[in-house]
Amino acid sequence: MTNAVMRPDLSSVEVTWPDGSTNLFPYIWLRDNDPAGLHPDTKERIADLTELPRDLTAQQVQISDRDLSITWSDTVTRLELDWLAANRPGTRRVDPADIPSILWRSGLGAAGIPRAKADAVLADDSALQTWMQDTKAYGLSIVEGLADSTEAGMDVARRIGFLRETNFGLTFEVKSKPNPNNLAYTPIALPMHTDLPNQELAPGFQFLHCLANDAVGGGSLFCDGFAIANDLRTIDPAAFALLSTTTIPFRFHDAGCDIRSRKEVIRVNGDGDVYEFAFNAHIADILDLPPEHMAPFYAAYRKMMEMTRDAKYLVTLKLQAGEMVVFDNRRALHGREAFDPSTGYRHLHGCYVDRGEFDSRMRVLAR
Repeated sequence: MTNAVMRPDLSSVEVTWPDGSTNLFPYIWLRDNDPAGLHPDTKERIADLTELPRDLTAQQVQISDRDLSITWSDTVTRLELDWLAANRPGTRRVDPADIPSILWRSGLGAAGIPRAKADAVLADDSALQTWMQDTKAYGLSIVEGLADSTEAGMDVARRIGFLRETNFGLTFEVKSKPNPNNLAYTPIALPMHTDLPNQELAPGFQFLHCLANDAVGGGSLFCDGFAIANDLRTIDPAAFALLSTTTIPFRFHDAGCDIRSRKEVIRVNGDGDVYEFAFNAHIADILDLPPEHMAPFYAAYRKMMEMTRDAKYLVTLKLQAGEMVVFDNRRALHGREAFDPSTGYRHLHGCYVDRGEFDSRMRVLAR
């Protein structure tokens, strides 16, 4: 049986559950989550917290098989016990998009990259959900069997959410072309990097659909930035600390734009977990740290850069026409071997979907 008592000394209601465990529910929290304070259609909060007394006190607490009722001086709040049990203070809400990262290194190999069929992803929500979970866990996957059309990859991306537009457009063509404004549009090798850290919010998931890859060279390279960051934290804690606490400038500029941002190369959340890798030596702006900080930072930066090129971390593959690689641009670093455009045509078509859109779709599918 569930019981509840007022705890005025803690400004809370103490609930004892059938298994004997107890939880404190602060008065202010209970009142702030009163269903009567939510809009009946949108479920958005419309109650004004500032209108509540600072010394809010419950006058009476009653409990039934289903509900907890708290009587205040001006109203009664009723909350379902199941809802209270699922939202106990101090316990984070279960999030279907919170998929634990599976860290990988070269041992994953091209054969170990999760794969899915385009037809299944487009037609079946269950297949879509499984593929998205795999992509989130590894930060990398391949979709096979796409039609020979630039729309085919976009159709898969749009199964997830809205496309993210950047200064390069809603989509972009990765091929050698005259007067390029980005090294991706040349045939030279591209070292490992993440795209557009110069943006205030770098794009989330990148979709690169291979339409042709007949030239000599042009293999794709990938590594797991989270694995590198966690290894760096173990082998060189000082370097990790510098890269995760020092912001550096990134900048992309051409005739039409000048987009700049500052951020840490390795970004950690409040729990100390790595949640983003921001590394692109080509668009790192002039380092503006104080002179006395330059040498230690450059040493840490170089150490991390060397790790991104270490065969221990690299997975290489050559995409075939009809395949699309999908990866978390704020986790998986990617690069490219040089290719000879005189030996054949190489054409990839790309777009982005932000992490928020990706996670939202996972939550809706989980319903």
